[in-house]
Amino acid sequence: MERFPALRASGAQIDLREQGIQVVRRMGLEAAIRAKLVDEAGVALVDSQGRVKAKVMANKSGKGAQSLTSEFEIMRGDLVRILYDETKDGDIVEYVFGKTVERFEQDENRVLAHFSDGSSDTYDLLVGADGQGSRVRKAILPPDGPDPIRRMGIHMAYWFIPRTDDDDNLRRTYHSPGGRMVFRRSHNPTETQVYFFLRDGSPELSSIPRASAEQQKEFWAQRFRDAGWQMDRFIEGMKTMENWYCQEVLQVRTNTWSKGRVVLLGDAAHCPSPFSGMGTTGALVGAYVLAGEISRNPDNISQAFANYDKTLRPFVDEIQDVKPALLRLGMPETWWGIAILHFIFRLICFLRIPQLKARFSSEERGGWRLPDYPELKAA
Repeated sequence: MERFPALRASGAQIDLREQGIQVVRRMGLEAAIRAKLVDEAGVALVDSQGRVKAKVMANKSGKGAQSLTSEFEIMRGDLVRILYDETKDGDIVEYVFGKTVERFEQDENRVLAHFSDGSSDTYDLLVGADGQGSRVRKAILPPDGPDPIRRMGIHMAYWFIPRTDDDDNLRRTYHSPGGRMVFRRSHNPTETQVYFFLRDGSPELSSIPRASAEQQKEFWAQRFRDAGWQMDRFIEGMKTMENWYCQEVLQVRTNTWSKGRVVLLGDAAHCPSPFSGMGTTGALVGAYVLAGEISRNPDNISQAFANYDKTLRPFVDEIQDVKPALLRLGMPETWWGIAILHFIFRLICFLRIPQLKARFSSEERGGWRLPDYPELKAA
């Protein structure tokens, strides 16, 4: 069920890593995903003149861990279409658009869901995959429990601008004093993505994502206008492009993933933050484990949910191991800090540490092995 009136086949660039790649292979979707991959060769750190100071290339050997750029870079909209097209014509999945779950009641046998259009229906279970601001999560968590939201002190926005001849297939990363960072990356012959990141832990900035798009753009334009490099181009493109998104960088951490016949999935349960690089992978792995445990325990949903938690949580703990202090060090406040950051990256690249790490690291994040569910193969 999707609150938008049609399929939301839009969004920025995402990637698959480690166990997430294993999941799409088991789903039989690797070929379809490879046909839609973004051509991104790697990541380059640049100065205010656009000169490359350090470069980390993608690991496309098919062995070892992914680098800063994954072998499986894909636009969110393309992945959505692949998953939708693979499931929309069967008799197992029914897609409903333009509705949301407003509230629900449950007993030991069924969940009664009440929808935004005034209708209601009963189901065997309810899966809340409604994002980091999940209403389903709010409904099942104890009202006096700890806040599941962990703020990272960083904000971000992204949008698309027209591509120029200088926009190649390297993701360019630029730092400017004041804790400002910019990504520029291209995903097709006509469009380039721009990302602004701002290191600022001021509580009042948490309201920016809830402001109007015009107010959001004005805020970001003011904070980045004097940042250097290609800011004039980026900010001018911001004014006219409709593909705009703004968010506070968060994690979702909660010990409660289910209650009765209601269970949380993906960002609603365990958003790891964009800086983990594991959001899409975490969602796919979580869905795979949840489906596997339900298939294994079809007559004992409480046991299925307990196994889902026990099996998946070590993996989630690993992908959520993001250190806010280290993130902030990677977004320096001064030119001296940026110079030191560039020097460190140049040294790391000179010593070929990224290539060695990618080559000799495990393809399984944190050593967590993806479970095998023969029941899913039979299904």
